[in-house]
Amino acid sequence: QSQQYYATGNTYEARKFPTITQSPQYKQFLQTTISGQPSTMPEPDVQTKPLAPSASLRRRSNEDEAISGKQHRRFKHRKCVKCYGCVTAVILVLFVIILVLALTVFRAKDPTIRLNSVTIKRLDISAGILTAPKLNMTLVADVSIKNPNAVTFKYNNSTSAIYYDGRVFSEVQAPPGQARARRTVRMNLTVDVMIEKLLGSSSLIRDISSGSLSMYYYTRVAGRVKIINVVKKHIVVKLNCSVIVSITNRQVDVQHCRHHVSL
Repeated sequence: QSQQYYATGNTYEARKFPTITQSPQYKQFLQTTISGQPSTMPEPDVQTKPLAPSASLRRRSNEDEAISGKQHRRFKHRKCVKCYGCVTAVILVLFVIILVLALTVFRAKDPTIRLNSVTIKRLDISAGILTAPKLNMTLVADVSIKNPNAVTFKYNNSTSAIYYDGRVFSEVQAPPGQARARRTVRMNLTVDVMIEKLLGSSSLIRDISSGSLSMYYYTRVAGRVKIINVVKKHIVVKLNCSVIVSITNRQVDVQHCRHHVSL
């Protein structure tokens, strides 16, 4: 209901709602009005309520969340791709390094075997017209094995033999060993000549009479090379040398050697 006020002279009367005129707020309003000062009636307390979000704001919020989720998934995907790329690059670099080392530094190279010298340790010889010749001889062969690889070359029992007139008349075996990386190992092999195996040779008496014996020295060394404990290569090294034993001077001359390697 509205309030109606009627002015009579310098006073205001309230014809309706007499209860309002008795309130202290109304008296204060009346005094300020008579004095000519502006005043306002006290406003009733209004409890404000939060406005409900509109549908457009909710849609925008959902769209923002969807975009944020897509960006997060995209960032995560890029991060995974970069991680996988880095791992693949490292693996490729390691593979290339191992391949280069295997083809250069750790490449299996052929060991070389060499007959350095042959010396006569003992020589007893006698030849008669009616009796068979007697020959007791001990030779010492100085053999070296050179390993050019960057890893150790391990070899088994090596076999050495001396041939005369196409037949073996002395043979000896050396114990197993190893040649370290880029090192040379030397072996002294003692060979005893067994003349009984040569009694049937027609050229033995002629050679003894001439003072020199033409023989062949043969050595076989079999071993293996391990590359990074993964690749194993079996290597067989053979050496054939022609030697001339001077009975008069008690010297041995190495004429020609052939070296052969098989994998």
